[in-house]
Amino acid sequence: MELILLQKVTNLGVLGDKVNVKPGYGRNYLVPQGKAVPATAANVAEFEAKRAEYEAKAKAVHDEAESRRAKLEGASVTVRANASTEGKLFGSVGPRDIAEAFTAAGLPLEKSEVVMGEGALRNIGEYEVIAKLHADVETTIKVVVEAEA
Repeated sequence: MELILLQKVTNLGVLGDKVNVKPGYGRNYLVPQGKAVPATAANVAEFEAKRAEYEAKAKAVHDEAESRRAKLEGASVTVRANASTEGKLFGSVGPRDIAEAFTAAGLPLEKSEVVMGEGALRNIGEYEVIAKLHADVETTIKVVVEAEA
């Protein structure tokens, strides 16, 4: 399936690239999310006519992500969870918990932006987690997991 990308997609291409992807990936993810359109003659002509508009929109999204990164840079949040006396959690702290804690602290963060490469946190302590705000913009945030009193 041949598509025209409307924004940068990690490991695929940048705005305006024509890419060949598997039909399911294009039909179920890229097109519904507004990241691409089918590469028909009409869509190619429409894209070229609106190219400057798409580039301006992409730049605005990137600049907004950069400003959010500046606010999140070095930010820390404390998450309280039920834990045993040895420091092992009854359950875990995942991306949703971290995103909710940052949002409550006044730094909006989506669950999908929290990247936890090693999985959910299952012990108390300090952890560094990656916040991927855009295809090009990511930062490291600190999460402190404490036992509930």
